[in-house]
Amino acid sequence: MKKLSSLVVAGAVIALAGAGTATAATTPVSAGQQVVKQAAQQAAPPRGKAAATANPLYKTGRLASSNCSPGALPKGSTTAYKRFLTTVTNCLNRSWASQFRKAGLSFSKPRLRIITRKVRTPCGPWSTGADGVYCSTDRTMYMLITKTQLRQPFSLGITRLMAHEYGHHVQSVSGIWNYYWAARNASGKSGQLALSRRSELQAECFSSVFMRTVTNTLPVDSREWDYTVDWFRKNGAKGWPQNDHGRGPTQAYWMNRGYGSASPGSCNTWSASTRTVT
Repeated sequence: MKKLSSLVVAGAVIALAGAGTATAATTPVSAGQQVVKQAAQQAAPPRGKAAATANPLYKTGRLASSNCSPGALPKGSTTAYKRFLTTVTNCLNRSWASQFRKAGLSFSKPRLRIITRKVRTPCGPWSTGADGVYCSTDRTMYMLITKTQLRQPFSLGITRLMAHEYGHHVQSVSGIWNYYWAARNASGKSGQLALSRRSELQAECFSSVFMRTVTNTLPVDSREWDYTVDWFRKNGAKGWPQNDHGRGPTQAYWMNRGYGSASPGSCNTWSASTRTVT
């Protein structure tokens, strides 16, 4: 379980305004229905505080299952690691595209860039200690494969990390970040940290929602999951120089909420009391 320390740490997020990509395909229907369907699916993301506190995603129920089964993750194979990351990303695409359709929101997939060394993204330099970064300027998840990960691959840990970074993409394309960045730009240091915690804790909760949907197909070993949550409870805040991700017990709280409900609606950190996002 020592491998957990390098593989379950939350990835960093660096976000600026970004452009969209392709929208999700629709199910064929009659011409009249198609017009109504497209109008609903191509709705612009909400703006203002309600985009975060009352986002349509919160009313969509359990996250759709993608029947995700990326297979084994053998030691020492960069090719197998890349295949695993690509498959998990496709699983996340399927689940969240379905959820956006239910919410009546336009959806676009993030790009995936797999790297073996730290790079500078369009959002800035690589964050110290991060194994994954989402940049909303180019709507790309940057996933770093390290030598340690190749020696000690941990499928649950890397899937959780990818789902966390994908959670930031969900925030970006759903309009949640429309409010977040506007509020952040108008806040002082303490206010910015508080907003950052709400954003990061929501992404972690979204990640746990997805992890619940792959319990039987990844599969997720219950002992490994419990150990992972406990690791975050004890160590989750240690990798960050300031409290922008939440205290360890707070991170564990939102992980348990997401995993227990399997629903994005349980991840509304923006309306949560201050004590639950410290």
